[in-house]
Amino acid sequence: MAQTKSAPKKKAASNGRTASNANANAGKGDTLLQEFFVDGLKDIYYAEKAIAKALPKMKKAATSEELKAAFEDHLNVTKEQITRLEEVFASIEETAKGKKCEAIEGIIKEGESIIEDTDTGTATRDVGLIMAAQKVEHYEIATYGGLAQLAVTLGHTQAAELLQATLAEEKETDVLLTGIAENNVNYEAAEETED
Repeated sequence: MAQTKSAPKKKAASNGRTASNANANAGKGDTLLQEFFVDGLKDIYYAEKAIAKALPKMKKAATSEELKAAFEDHLNVTKEQITRLEEVFASIEETAKGKKCEAIEGIIKEGESIIEDTDTGTATRDVGLIMAAQKVEHYEIATYGGLAQLAVTLGHTQAAELLQATLAEEKETDVLLTGIAENNVNYEAAEETED
């Protein structure tokens, strides 16, 4: 019985040392996790800039005035998020630069194909645009959520707060898009027929 009781204590002590080691390395640029974190920031920085280029095309392709307005608003928010990411880089003493994000490239290409494959002026196109935009949002939510937690782990308090602010905005946009779809666009599309 004595051995059973000492085993958890050993494990707890080991976990304590691990946490202490993580805290001792917090903020240092030479850890693998720090490099991974910076690489993730570069990825989402590229992605945000690509999204900023894609949103005007999505707005132009949309039929619903409510959806057009949502895309316009999100373009403005995205520009603020790019600036906020630059603040994140500065807070950890890194240069803000992007690294090609294959995931966002693929999602944007899918959105472009929706525009090509649907009829102009239809609610069906709007349904496709909302789905494409939500794929972008879900990618961003996953990325910002992970990066915010890594910032906490690495002891980058300011970066964590900035990343959490953006995460909250991405979640709000996702909810807004769902509301537009559920409140009218999906029902309008359900009434459309082929000519």
